[in-house]
Amino acid sequence: MAKASDISRGNFIRYDGELMQVLEVLHRTPGNLRAFYQIKFRNVKNGKLAENRFRPDETVEVVRVEVKEMMYSYREGNSLVCMDNETFEQAYIDEVAFGEGLQFLKEGITVKVSFDDTNNAISVELPASVELLVTYAEPGVKGDTATKTLKPATLETGATISVPLFVNEGELIKVNTTTGEYMERVK
Repeated sequence: MAKASDISRGNFIRYDGELMQVLEVLHRTPGNLRAFYQIKFRNVKNGKLAENRFRPDETVEVVRVEVKEMMYSYREGNSLVCMDNETFEQAYIDEVAFGEGLQFLKEGITVKVSFDDTNNAISVELPASVELLVTYAEPGVKGDTATKTLKPATLETGATISVPLFVNEGELIKVNTTTGEYMERVK
């Protein structure tokens, strides 16, 4: 058990009997009222978001997890198969654990997988950015680079993002996996 003031982003807690991952922790002191912690978390099983207020001295059950680096291999139904980089064992991980970054996942990418005490995969952390090939984009018109106008582009994983007009089909670009935004062209 830990106090609410000891919880930080990325921790796993047990709340109402469910395993939750802490996404955001805000310390609030509104006017002449008592301070509290506003904690936003995600249910590990179904991916639903929740928020709750905790008093600073309120106790919360923190769950210990083991983190392993694994390489994404392939998709099989609703599960994604990842291989341990050290033991070469394969693990079937539910796609809910990957969150929104799932659309930017391609074979061979190394991810960090968190396992609970029963050796079940509970969350997956993708790299901050990935390099993906643009498979379809409307051709850019010469002279349209002065404005910050964006156009849709389809990537090799099937995801569609907004890119600047100068990005063409067949180019390699860097994409932020958390926001899904274009970062830069890869040379």
